[in-house]
Amino acid sequence: MKLATFTERDRSRIGVVEFSRIADVSAVDPAIPADMTDYLTGGAATAARLTAALDGAPRLPLAEVALEAPVPRPGKFLAVGLNFANHIAELGAKTPDFPSTFAKMSTCINAPYGDVHRPRVSNTLDYEGELGLVIGRRCRHVPKERALGVVAGYCVVNDLTVREWVNLTPQVVIPKSFDTTGPFGPWMTTADEIADPQDLKIRTLVNGEVRQDSSTKEMIFTCADLIALLSQGVTLEPGDVITTGTPPGVGEGMSPKTYLKPGDVVRVEIDGLGHIENRVVEEPETTTFIDP
Repeated sequence: MKLATFTERDRSRIGVVEFSRIADVSAVDPAIPADMTDYLTGGAATAARLTAALDGAPRLPLAEVALEAPVPRPGKFLAVGLNFANHIAELGAKTPDFPSTFAKMSTCINAPYGDVHRPRVSNTLDYEGELGLVIGRRCRHVPKERALGVVAGYCVVNDLTVREWVNLTPQVVIPKSFDTTGPFGPWMTTADEIADPQDLKIRTLVNGEVRQDSSTKEMIFTCADLIALLSQGVTLEPGDVITTGTPPGVGEGMSPKTYLKPGDVVRVEIDGLGHIENRVVEEPETTTFIDP
C-alpha cells in the first residue's frame, strides 16, 4: 500500500495512491486521522478503519492534488552519514566504526515535488539521494533481528547539504537542515510491500544526467543495524523518519566540484518506491521575516 499525505481544496489528509489516482478514505470515514503520525500511532485500529473505507472511497486524480511529505512534521528526523564505502572514498573520509548519525531539523521538510531554495548565504548546495524509513511502533533497545518489524514503510529522500557550512561548524545539523532541504516521499510504501530493503536500486539524476547509481546492498550499516543502534539511546516513535546515507556521485566528489544552481532539477528514484523531483530556485526575499 502507498500511503500519502495530500492537500486538496486547502485541506490536508492521508490517502492511498493507486496508479494515477488517490483514494480519499476520510470521505468515507472522517474518524481516520488526517495526520500520518496520528494514523501510525493508532496502530492496528486505524489501519483497520482505513482498509474498511478503501473500497468505497472516492478516487481523485493525482494531477489534481498536491502531494506533501508523507509525514509533514516528524517528531524526529534522524540521518546517517558516510554509509556507502565508495561515497566515503570520494570525500576522502575515514570509514566509521559506528554509524555517523545526526539530526535534521523538522523545519527543513519539503514536499516530494516542492522547490528547493539555494541559500542566499552559500552556493554549495549538494544533493544526496537516500532511502528513508518511517517508524511505525514506539520502541527502545530493539534487537537487530526484530528491527525491521518496527518499520511502517519506506520512502525516497534527498538529504540536501550546504557543503560550505559543513566546513564552518564541527557538527552537521545546520548544514543539513536549511529550510526546504529535506524533501521526501512521494508517499510511504508500507513495509509489507518491500521484500528486502537491502536490495533496492537507487539513482539520482540532475537535469536528466545520472549522477548516482547504486543499491542499498552497498550500505555499510543496514537498515536493521541503524534501528538497533539508534534505539539503544533514543526512543523511536511512530512517524519518526530515519534516512540511511547516500551512495557515491555527489557534487562534492566531482572534479571539479559541481554544486546545484537555480534551474537545476534533481530527481531521486528508488525501485519499488517511486521518485521525488525538485527544482532548485534562488532563496526568495520573502524568507526574511520576524513575527510580531
